[in-house]
Amino acid sequence: MAGSFSAHVLRVTVALFVLQLALLPMMAIASDADPEQDFCVADPNNPTIVNGLVCKNPALVKASDFIFHGLATPGNTNDPLGSSVTPAAAAQFPGINTLGISMARLDFAKGGLVPPHTHPRATEIIFVVEGSLLVGFVSTNGTLFATTLQKGDVFVFPRGLLHFELNVCDGTATAIAALNSQNPGTQIQAVALFNSGISEVVLEKAFGLGEKAVQKIEYAVEAANKKP
Repeated sequence: MAGSFSAHVLRVTVALFVLQLALLPMMAIASDADPEQDFCVADPNNPTIVNGLVCKNPALVKASDFIFHGLATPGNTNDPLGSSVTPAAAAQFPGINTLGISMARLDFAKGGLVPPHTHPRATEIIFVVEGSLLVGFVSTNGTLFATTLQKGDVFVFPRGLLHFELNVCDGTATAIAALNSQNPGTQIQAVALFNSGISEVVLEKAFGLGEKAVQKIEYAVEAANKKP
């Protein structure tokens, strides 16, 4: 009986191992699901709620749905952070819906900052078009990986990790980002913590601060992230 039970356990273990091997290719795909048709141009006027954006009737799709001109124009950096991010995700660029990619243009005034933030659904890679940027990300064990990029350099931010970009040159700077999701999502950490309605008691305990200090930070974060 013992030998029969051991053999059964061995068969189950082998079966589970084979199943894990079979699932590895699925686990390695990009963050967005593979498309099931040639394209699915987003229909922003359709009120149906789905996981993503509803497809436009293919008979109504035109070549113009696959063109986006928004990255040609510098963003307005006249704000407290001195930066502007122009996204080219499915919401702005319907033709990339379901294709698992998006882009963004990052413009910086002198000293401009894209503050620490995350993209929960995408890895990001940036290319410095002009200027110099101090960039970095923090791993889940708290290690900072930071460096200064020059014109022509490329840097990658792993999916979901906290990262930032700071202009450290004497003039303006520009970068282009590519992300492996048509809807990568962006969560600015300071805003998420101090301008989302989290109880001040929670923040006081989490950061070891008094009530007035928390309120001062809340006000500062709100002011810093106001857009013109």
